[in-house]
Amino acid sequence: MREFIVEADGGSRGNPGPAGYGAVVSDAATGETLVEAAEYLGVATNNVAEYRGLLAGLRAARELDPESRVHVRMDSKLVIEQMTGRWKIKHPAMKPLAAEAARVFPPERVTYEWIPRARNKHADRLANEAMDAGKRGEAWSAAASRAALDLPRAEPSGPPGDAAAGAARVRAALTSASGGSAADARPAEAPPTPDETAGPGTASTASGATVAGPDGVRADAEARAARATGTGAAPEGATVTGAASGATGTGAVTASGAAGAGTAAEGVHASGAVEADEDARAAGTGTAPEATTIAEAKAVGAKAKADVRAARAVAAPTAGWAPADLGQPATFVLLRHGETPLTPQKRFSGSGGSDPSLSSVGREQAERAAEFLARRGTVQAVVASPLARTRETAGIVAARLGLDVTVEDGLRETDFGAWEGLTFGEVRERHPDDLNAWLSSPDAEPTGGGESFAATAARVAATRDRLTAEYRGRTVLLVTHVTPIKTLVRLALGAPPESLFRMELSAASFSAVAYYADGNASVRLFNDTSHLR
Repeated sequence: MREFIVEADGGSRGNPGPAGYGAVVSDAATGETLVEAAEYLGVATNNVAEYRGLLAGLRAARELDPESRVHVRMDSKLVIEQMTGRWKIKHPAMKPLAAEAARVFPPERVTYEWIPRARNKHADRLANEAMDAGKRGEAWSAAASRAALDLPRAEPSGPPGDAAAGAARVRAALTSASGGSAADARPAEAPPTPDETAGPGTASTASGATVAGPDGVRADAEARAARATGTGAAPEGATVTGAASGATGTGAVTASGAAGAGTAAEGVHASGAVEADEDARAAGTGTAPEATTIAEAKAVGAKAKADVRAARAVAAPTAGWAPADLGQPATFVLLRHGETPLTPQKRFSGSGGSDPSLSSVGREQAERAAEFLARRGTVQAVVASPLARTRETAGIVAARLGLDVTVEDGLRETDFGAWEGLTFGEVRERHPDDLNAWLSSPDAEPTGGGESFAATAARVAATRDRLTAEYRGRTVLLVTHVTPIKTLVRLALGAPPESLFRMELSAASFSAVAYYADGNASVRLFNDTSHLR
């Protein structure tokens, strides 16, 4: 079954005022833009325009494949929450639009995700183009659209030291040094921008939408090269986008990463800013300026040269750099279960012990975690370890989100053998040699035939691979335990087994890791407990 991503937006200059919408349909597996649609609506409100954009995107996806699955991404919290049923629809003008949108596909084949406005620029620009065309008394034209062409080609945003972002930078530098194409120099996380896929060879579809044809590849290599290296002038007013534009923050991982809202730089886009963005869009302010100055372009060019020099100074891998990842990541939001009676006593509590339930404190922690995720509105599935404390935590969260819980045995905690129920001090007193061996080797088993960390890692890795394939392009909550969460983070970072002893993971804390189709992973969050304070 094919999967599509629908990104939609709408705006009104006056709210109500001159309004328009934009919608983009892309292939979930490759990131390729398949359809662009935009239309001037006359006088309407901002929210009505957003709903019209959603409708246009869903209809365009249905024209491509009526049997497909669709993941909708919009920066309108109102539309996302109403379409998921979490908020009631009170406005009489929006009720029929929402009902019509719900009928385009069977509900079980459509999922919804709120994204920051910075990640919805393509649809936003299409909406502004439609409003501009209406102001001139014209209809929006796909042939004249520059919404995709002017999208920035920024470096992957992410926390300092993000391995995937660093690898992408070096890969881009090596490609530039060897005379590779701009498409080859694309960062690993970035899907192909529509200016490379949509062009003159497009076929018309309903309501002003266009589908890229086989000959619809732009031939402007100089513009692509300028964007890839951050140097030179882009022809016909195209912005130079070698430097990341719109980056917002220091790169510190924030709580919004727990909701799968994107990389850390995007994660600082808080809910208050969302409302401000929607107000600005209603006033017709459009997107923030992104044109790069000559001085900035020169600075980017100097950085690119420095990257080339750095790349030449290290040995190239024998297999060469991997091709750019074109798929949407599977994002795992990792929630450790709430407290049990054993948690504050710091006793070993694995899968071979008494299987305790949550304490009253643990249940309250689960409720707070559920409320936090409900505000974010991005989790699309809940998967839990089979143990009582994780199933109870997952049940509380899933009930708040209106989702079911899937039990996955591979997410269970390590079996600590004869150490179950003991404190660390008690284990040292009773089994000092076994404990020393366990602390020094991941292959060592706890006393009494428990599970080694190496065996746990193999089990967790196999579970990770199975779940990433099943939930590609979706945000999934995994409710599990200390060792599986630390192991997922360790494997994502490529850290040694002993790093498990150097991580602190609190009860009911959130962590998050995104997994890409080319095998790269990006740790978005670790041990966040802000929702508990």
